[in-house]
Amino acid sequence: MGLITGLLTLPLAPVRGVVWVAEKLNDAGERELHDPAVLRAQLAVLNEELESGDISLEEFEREEERLLDRLHAVRVGPAQSDRR
Repeated sequence: MGLITGLLTLPLAPVRGVVWVAEKLNDAGERELHDPAVLRAQLAVLNEELESGDISLEEFEREEERLLDRLHAVRVGPAQSDRR
């Protein structure tokens, strides 16, 4: 970036910084959302909630299916899971 361009775009620097931070947060969220270890931990917590009576069997089955679908999508990959 040249000196003139740098000076002219200087007022946009805070916006570029906010965009960069937002992109990093989004990347971290995506990694956590699709991390098999996190999904397995959520399944374990869900099972404990069912055993302790905190949730009903219907709630358990609904959430378990959602988590297993996400886990399957991570293992199969996005290209193959779109073919269904």
